[in-house]
Amino acid sequence: MTFTPTRILIFGGTGTIGSYITASLLRAKPQFPQVTLFTSPGTAEKKASQIAKWKSEGLSVIVGDLTSSADVKAAYQSSQADTVISAVGRGGLQHQIELLRLAEESQTVQWFLPSEYGTDIEHNDKSPNEKPHQLKLKVRKYIREELKKVKVTYVVTGPYFDMWVDTAPGLEIAGGFKPEEKKAWVIEDGEGKVGFCTMWDVGKFVVGTLRHPQESFGKALKVQSFIVSPNEVVAEYERQTGAKWEVTKTPLDELRSVEAKLWEEGNPRATSATLRRIWAEGGTLYAKNDNDLLNVEGLDTLTDAVKHALAGGYKTDTF
Repeated sequence: MTFTPTRILIFGGTGTIGSYITASLLRAKPQFPQVTLFTSPGTAEKKASQIAKWKSEGLSVIVGDLTSSADVKAAYQSSQADTVISAVGRGGLQHQIELLRLAEESQTVQWFLPSEYGTDIEHNDKSPNEKPHQLKLKVRKYIREELKKVKVTYVVTGPYFDMWVDTAPGLEIAGGFKPEEKKAWVIEDGEGKVGFCTMWDVGKFVVGTLRHPQESFGKALKVQSFIVSPNEVVAEYERQTGAKWEVTKTPLDELRSVEAKLWEEGNPRATSATLRRIWAEGGTLYAKNDNDLLNVEGLDTLTDAVKHALAGGYKTDTF
C-alpha cells in the first residue's frame, strides 16, 4: 500500500527524548498536517509554557491518563491518528502493550513507532538476557504475536552522546567527562568504537523515518550521528578546551564487577552500568547502518556534539 503519515499522535512527547522528537516534528519542512500530543494533567500544568509555545507552532493537545484505556481510545478517535509515536520513558514501557492493542483495534492507526530510541535490544545472542532490555523485548514479542494490521518501525539510535559524556556521581569508572576538572574516564584502552546519536539527531531521524514509510515498515532501523572511539572524544574535548585532560582507564572486567554488585544491591544505577558495558563491548556497531535509507541531512558531527556539551548540553536546551 502507498501510505503517507498525515495525522501524528505522540505519547511521552514532553520527556527527555520526546521533547526533541516533538520539536522536530513541528519544525519539519514540509510540515506534517497534524501533530497531536497526548499528555497527563500534571504535565500539562507543569510544562504549560513549553506546551503553549508548541501550540503556537501548530501542536494540538489531548490531556488524559496514559494508563486509562478509555482515554487512549478516545485520543485515537478524536485525533483520527494514522501514525502513533511513543517516546515514553523506561518507567512507562510496559504501558505500550495497551497502546498497541488499542491501535490495532482503532479504525485509523496504520503505523506505530514504539519507544526504542537507544540501545539495540536484539544486537547479538547476549541481548535477550540483558536486564535493561526486558520490557522492550516484551513489547516486541507482543508486536510479533498480536499485531496484524498496524505496521511497526523501531528507530534504534544507540546511546545519546549528550548523556554518554556525563558522569554519574560515584560511578565515574563507568565512563564520562568532567569539563570543569578536565577529567575523562574511558573503558579499556579507549579505542573501542561507539555509534552515537545526539538528541537533536534522534528527532531528525524520526522525521526521516516518517518521510520513508514504505522503506521503514516492519524494520528496526539502526541510525547514528557518528561513530568514534572514546579517545577521539577526549582529543576533541582537548582541542576545544585548549587543555590536556587527565584520562582514567577502566578495565572491562572491573566495570562488569561493579555492574553485578549494583544489580545485587538493587541500585537503580545498575541499568546505566549495564548499558555502558554493552556499548563498550561493541553493542552499537554494525557492518552497515540505515542512515542512507532515510537520507537525513544536517546531522551533528563530533565537533558539533562536544561544542554543545561544553555549552551545557541537553540540560540547557530549549524547544
